[in-house]
Amino acid sequence: MRHFLIDTDTASDDAVALVMALNYPDVQVEAITIVAGNVPLEMGVQNALYTVERCKKDVPVYAGLAKPLLRPLQTAQYIHGQDGMGEIGLPLHGRKPTSGHAVDVIIDTIHRFAGEITLVTLGPLTNIAIALHRDPQIANLVDRCVIMGGIGLGHGNIVPAAEYNIWVDPEAAKIVFESGLPITMVGWDVSQKYATFNDEQAEELRNLSPLGEFCVGIQTYLRRFGVEKLGLPGFDLPDPIAMAVALDPSAATLTKHLHVAIETQSELTRGATVVDHMGITDNEPNADVVLEASRERFIQILYAAVRG
Repeated sequence: MRHFLIDTDTASDDAVALVMALNYPDVQVEAITIVAGNVPLEMGVQNALYTVERCKKDVPVYAGLAKPLLRPLQTAQYIHGQDGMGEIGLPLHGRKPTSGHAVDVIIDTIHRFAGEITLVTLGPLTNIAIALHRDPQIANLVDRCVIMGGIGLGHGNIVPAAEYNIWVDPEAAKIVFESGLPITMVGWDVSQKYATFNDEQAEELRNLSPLGEFCVGIQTYLRRFGVEKLGLPGFDLPDPIAMAVALDPSAATLTKHLHVAIETQSELTRGATVVDHMGITDNEPNADVVLEASRERFIQILYAAVRG
């Protein structure tokens, strides 16, 4: 049994990624920690608790940091809906997280499963940065750290140069990428190419099961944003394809070990993941950057998860 620790700002695509991990055969999700990002912290907590409940699992959910390190929180509710889950009338209230702070849980869980834990980050890296600041040693105790964030090769989805998770707290991302964690970065460019669902593909997923209906239904706002703003044929699922790479590394079909720097100064390129593809800087590589992925394997994992 493999041990996973998932840090998330639970909105519509995060929830699908949680479904995939919670229903994967040889994975035990030890904890889900919540960070503010797509939605305010308390909404992210409720959305995660509801998703765990839908999967009929007993996994603790912990609240973490409610804002980025140095900046005000700028949510993505205009992308995911005010509740983060497509505003389809789900009962996303009244559930209680497990007592304890996410940062403490991250540190404790990594130590408890030293050398065996897979850390998957689906939101801004605020919780992870603070955990590393408090206990830098944990960077050496993680087996794999799969980050949904940034852009390996291409353009952004929040500003032209950056992806949302890195853009919302670039200072945290800088700490994490410079920490020595064994990072696999799955950027938004991978999602755009390999995890976009047109209406026909979405219906196929919807019709698989009640969980499939849930996974598609909550993308209502995301689909609108994808079609109207990004020029996609439907919605894309960044966090789920990153989760597929975490669950099965073979889902990443082209990965390069490269140096990734994070831009924190410029407002024009704030949050840009500056990937040194050519080795121009002579900086030591600090991340495995996923550039191509298997849509077929991603779909297999996703379909198996929603079928239960």
